[in-house]
Amino acid sequence: MTRVTIALQRHPYDAIIENGLLKRAGEQLRGVVGNRQHVFVVTVPPVRRKWSKGLMTSLSGAGFEARLIEMRDGERSKKLATVEELAEKLTRLGADRNAVIVAFGGGVVGDVAGLLASVYMRGVDVVQIPTTVQAQLDAAIGGKTGVNLRTGKNLVGTFHQPRVVLIDPVALSSLPEREFRAGLYEALKCGVIGKPALFDCLEKLQVKALRRDATALEWVIAESVRLKAEVVASDERESGLRRVLNFGHTIGHALEAESGYRRFLHGEAVAWGMIAATHIAAMTERIDNNTAIRISNAVLRLGKLPAVEARSRDIVRLLLRDKKTRDGVVHFVLPREIGKVEIVHDVPEKVVIAALNELGRLSKS
Repeated sequence: MTRVTIALQRHPYDAIIENGLLKRAGEQLRGVVGNRQHVFVVTVPPVRRKWSKGLMTSLSGAGFEARLIEMRDGERSKKLATVEELAEKLTRLGADRNAVIVAFGGGVVGDVAGLLASVYMRGVDVVQIPTTVQAQLDAAIGGKTGVNLRTGKNLVGTFHQPRVVLIDPVALSSLPEREFRAGLYEALKCGVIGKPALFDCLEKLQVKALRRDATALEWVIAESVRLKAEVVASDERESGLRRVLNFGHTIGHALEAESGYRRFLHGEAVAWGMIAATHIAAMTERIDNNTAIRISNAVLRLGKLPAVEARSRDIVRLLLRDKKTRDGVVHFVLPREIGKVEIVHDVPEKVVIAALNELGRLSKS
């Protein structure tokens, strides 16, 4: 078992990482929420079919009265209407201010259930039990919640920290290879930001081999969680340092929005965003060419990405709507070396367009 503390001053909590943890989720939760009885598990059909029986048995065995609440699967369900639907279901089931909401699924479930918990009855407790790579090593940590608007990703949301995050890498065994691989781009992001040893590992590994190596997979997840815990503890509400976690996300979010959240998995869009940010860093002489090539090759080596077919100027227009834009100025997180990035706000538009054109070229090669 690995226990990582997210050491927030007002609301510290642990992320617990262990193979087989789902079967002991009830006892772990009981130790956190005390004598609370009513637990409402928000999930999606694929997760319910594969993993809910073990979780619900564990919760029942720990004395909880647990109910499952389903939402539709996929990024397109990440909207305010879904939060309203789930809230109506909670009221029909008698959920009150002592309710505990469990987000049991990937990043979409975590973001939606987290937002639901932050506003239902003006705020109830939430527990994150992530079941995808991206959610386990990134999205479930740090308390960000949010839903999308047609004009952009995560434009409506709150900060609502979980009571605990329970991470069982065994739950990743049912993921399709594409979704598993998409999550690893977020781990690679953590390596570039501040974990050079993690980058070195991911630069060399084979995805299929990692899936078979439980010890290595738990280490990759734990190292990513440690990086995020360190950053979040220093900057809970993304006023400064935490913005480095957006490496790859500025252009990645624009790619997702431009395609109507249909073409890319989140991690795939971030992967292209990391390549674009690295290209911008090289063109503005913030990183040497050899390191830039190394980062881009590491991204591409993890697997084939969906092609970038959007026009560069359309993406630039979407960048201005991104929540990370301040007073009309787009901020980019750019790598300086493996393990170090910086936040930059003076990138010329022609450089951004050149980087986007490079994505189109790589898509065809």
